[in-house]
Amino acid sequence: MSDIEIAQRATLRPIIDLARERLGIPAEHLDPYGHYKAKLSLDYIKSLDAKPDGRLILVTAISPTPAGEGKTTTTVGLGDALNRIGKKTVMCLREPSLGPCFGMKGGAAGGGYAQVVPMEDINLHFTGDFHAIGVAHNLLSALIDNHINHGNALDIDPRRIQWKRVVDMNDRALRKIVVGLGGTANGYLREDGFDIVVASEVMAILCLASGLKDLKERLGRIIVGYKSDGKTPVYARDLKAQGAMAALLKDALKPNLVQTLENNIAIIHGGPFANIAHGCNTVTATRTALKLADYVVTEAGFGADLGAEKFIDIKCRMAGLEPAAVVLVATVRALKFHGGVSKEKLNSENLADLEKGFANLEKHVRNIQEHYCLPCVVSINHFSFDTDAEIALLQQRCESLGVPAVVAKHWAHGGAGAEELARTVADVVDRRPGRHRFVYPDEASLWDKIETIAVKIYGAGGISADPKIRQQIEAWNVDYGSYPVCMAKTQMSFSTDPNAKGAPRGHTVHIREARLANGAGFIVAIAGDMMTMPGLPKVPAAEHIDVDENGRITGLF
Repeated sequence: MSDIEIAQRATLRPIIDLARERLGIPAEHLDPYGHYKAKLSLDYIKSLDAKPDGRLILVTAISPTPAGEGKTTTTVGLGDALNRIGKKTVMCLREPSLGPCFGMKGGAAGGGYAQVVPMEDINLHFTGDFHAIGVAHNLLSALIDNHINHGNALDIDPRRIQWKRVVDMNDRALRKIVVGLGGTANGYLREDGFDIVVASEVMAILCLASGLKDLKERLGRIIVGYKSDGKTPVYARDLKAQGAMAALLKDALKPNLVQTLENNIAIIHGGPFANIAHGCNTVTATRTALKLADYVVTEAGFGADLGAEKFIDIKCRMAGLEPAAVVLVATVRALKFHGGVSKEKLNSENLADLEKGFANLEKHVRNIQEHYCLPCVVSINHFSFDTDAEIALLQQRCESLGVPAVVAKHWAHGGAGAEELARTVADVVDRRPGRHRFVYPDEASLWDKIETIAVKIYGAGGISADPKIRQQIEAWNVDYGSYPVCMAKTQMSFSTDPNAKGAPRGHTVHIREARLANGAGFIVAIAGDMMTMPGLPKVPAAEHIDVDENGRITGLF
């Protein structure tokens, strides 16, 4: 059966009952959205402050390929398996964006028999969090243009407005637009553009905020542009925008509770992409899960060079989180792709190219061990075409790096197929918990932080930028030098060339653009040709999605 058919045949339990039985959450602290989704009250979350934290396990992956890796599927399968072996576990995931759902990647609720449900709701509108984020963001856009239209008392330079609009869809036609056409009744003429909602600074702020007060303060310090002197920043608080924006986000700040196919609790909250944003679910969700469970399994987007680095250097740095171990997801098929095998031939045994492609996994493992300083377990996400010889070679090569590699069959068998992985991860966490190290220190310059990530994590020879971009980055050191850096880079490679497979070394990472996310508290460095508004593929997934006369959705994956 397809993922959606498996999900639609699942036996779901009312989330109010499940949360009370599994986690002891009283019904009055849950706001139900139907029978199987609910938001957890912030008052209840505050009441958990005195409880000890559980162990935090990060799931990440090798560099993505068209062959598939299965990071979210592994997060769900591992969580189910830990519960099966008697470890009280909660999973923390990001909310899917509509862009990839209707584009190339599809949904993000897991797959096979390791899914979170209700799958259609989670992948489509869910509880409306992304809608609230998009509206709050675009309210600020409207207030900027309205202020200028009515006299511009703040002296905002229309040529130096930094705040784009957003929409939760892949739409390349909106990357660069002109607004104000049609005469003075429609405002004033200027260039503008759209990003996807998951790249919005409002998304990052929601994910990093510690509560409503912090949320509003962060929203207020967003820099929307500069005055006509070219130097003086204009903040969202100057437009008196933060109150209304926070009001729109009040409910979105509450974490969402759902369940897996095996009726275990998962918290799904926030959804920044890891290739153009910081790639982690909300701090609120992770902190809450750590109070509710003995083990928390969370994921960071795309490969360990992007999501895991940002999880460590941005989320853990800001929130004071301490991961105990990292699970690195790989597949035989993906590693053969990194070794040069075409997508059409991935189902045939090929030990030579598997060995060659292992360089990608090796680089990620060494980053985790040497730069993040965390214990690592490799999860081999099993495909039926994998041969015994290929599995043996992969496990042997992992053993040479000092990391266990466990075959996991959760896609086909749910939690039961990942029990060996669960026991291995629990043993590492219980016996040898890690204490992470940041890739760069707070006091390093912004330029040095970017270069350190490129050289240490990507294996680059160095970085470059046009003089204007480098001058801007260096000028920000005066007021924002302590900020971490959020790299926007292709997820497909350690380099900025998505076609450079394996583990390229000595390349130059060119920084095309830099953005200041003052409310979020980091600098965004955009490398190579990375776009913050994706486009749809030639054959988008939307062409296969349908709904019948009974309201049953098909084609979603």
